[in-house]
Amino acid sequence: MSNSPLFSIITITWNAERELPATLASVDCQTFADYEHLIIDGASTDATLRLARAADNPRRHTFSEPDKGLYDAMNKGLHRARGRYVIFLNAGDAFSTPDMLYRYAEAAGEDVDIIYADTQLVDARRDVVGPRHLSVPERLTYKSFARGMLVCHQAFAMRRDKAPDYDLRYRFSADYDWCLRCLKLTTPERCRNLHVVAIDYLTDGLTDKNHKASLRERYEIMCRHFGKLPTIIRHIGFAFRAATRNLTHGK
Repeated sequence: MSNSPLFSIITITWNAERELPATLASVDCQTFADYEHLIIDGASTDATLRLARAADNPRRHTFSEPDKGLYDAMNKGLHRARGRYVIFLNAGDAFSTPDMLYRYAEAAGEDVDIIYADTQLVDARRDVVGPRHLSVPERLTYKSFARGMLVCHQAFAMRRDKAPDYDLRYRFSADYDWCLRCLKLTTPERCRNLHVVAIDYLTDGLTDKNHKASLRERYEIMCRHFGKLPTIIRHIGFAFRAATRNLTHGK
């Protein structure tokens, strides 16, 4: 591995002994090797650190200290990263196939700031629940995110030298704000869609456990980036689509 690998894969952990093994295995089996894997741990008291350090991967580097929460830890990962692109693959999330990092590498280039892909949901048993109800757009701009987080944060590879810090005023949805700010720093021509399902996303993460608080934060972020009145109008549409979806599925 070079001093400046193509990818910095950043995994945030805290007492994640049950979720972490699937993430480690999905990184270790990648056929593309020009990466570093940073484990940014928040002073776990279970077996998380033992598992991370026991896995025989010279590209993995583990750091553990108390932090101020998930997004503070993500900022620490950004500051330690040396790769051209950063990918946040948190404990429980995984690359969907062993060649996925190679596919990201094929799309990389000096004229590419963001590489993005689709995501599928998995449960704690690693069974596929289904696709996300939002699909990635063919042409990605920051205005695409006015309809919600169309690209899952884990499937969003960003040029490290352009990546901003996460805004710590948000406890549950700073990733949404971060993706918006990343997109404002580039153009659609510098974004590449892989047209594949790249990530298995564990559905019982921090945002899922704090769904209402996350939605309130996302509303605030939308107002900040797109204006209050347009955001209110869009939320009326969101509510209508949600009601239609529930009726369709008999809920």
